[in-house]
Amino acid sequence: MDLEQRVAELERRLAALERSAGPAAHSPEREPDDDLWALHGLQVQLTELGAHNGGVLFTGAVRIPAGQRYEWQYGLDTDTVLEADWADAAESFAALGQPVRLRLLREILRGRCTAAELTELDGTGTTGQIYHHLRQLTAAGWLHSAARGRYEVPAARVVPLLVMLTAAGR
Repeated sequence: MDLEQRVAELERRLAALERSAGPAAHSPEREPDDDLWALHGLQVQLTELGAHNGGVLFTGAVRIPAGQRYEWQYGLDTDTVLEADWADAAESFAALGQPVRLRLLREILRGRCTAAELTELDGTGTTGQIYHHLRQLTAAGWLHSAARGRYEVPAARVVPLLVMLTAAGR
């Protein structure tokens, strides 16, 4: 499935979720002793959508040290995840598979946004090496270059990045 088809499918699924979401989807009532309230809400949504094999959802509401606030969620049914070409994720994972790159992302989220600020950090390498890492992260979509040589994590990637780090046991 090419990118255009994947985006169209995601838009269709999002529209279906939005149509099926009533007020309870935005303000879920929670039983005081229900530790799995988010999971139970997901199960109800999946049942209503006819996703018989279940699905996955990741979500977050975060404020990063630099002050920005992000609220984001994304979900797919299990069949879609299992049928996708997992090789498409290799570049994204590879870009994160280097400790210096992860440190650069963390520092950017903390407010160090220029290459000059990042080169001041101990243990990140030479200016050339830092630019190499920034290019790799940009190519994989984890960064984009903002005005005047500033880098930032795109809004749609902040929560997924934090979810991946959480899933990795960090």
